Amino acid sequence: MEMGSELSKTVATFIVQKILLDDVGLDYICTTAESLFALGRVLGNMVAALAEQPSSRLFKQIIQCYLRLSENARACYALRSCLPDMLRDGTFSSCLREDPTTRHWLQQLLYNVHVS
Repeated sequence: MEMGSELSKTVATFIVQKILLDDVGLDYICTTAESLFALGRVLGNMVAALAEQPSSRLFKQIIQCYLRLSENARACYALRSCLPDMLRDGTFSSCLREDPTTRHWLQQLLYNVHVS
């Protein structure tokens, strides 16, 4: 997910997103702290890379992965400590201005992590 072209990163992230959308896949990722934090680390690194080289398409996939993780109690708890600050501080406001759907997903993600 971290290597290759923007398209290959987007496709890899899309595949992870599809795994997370399935309840069995989400449970599998969230079963061990090791796999959960590994995915969190990769997503965090990708967010940091996007701050330097933006891609709306890839950003949307990453937010969808985080949002789905926030629907699992264990993952949501972990996201409190590992969710990148760049998702909260307006770093991606230009991407979000053009995409109200992703902006809504990010707001929902931040709400889920804060409230849970």
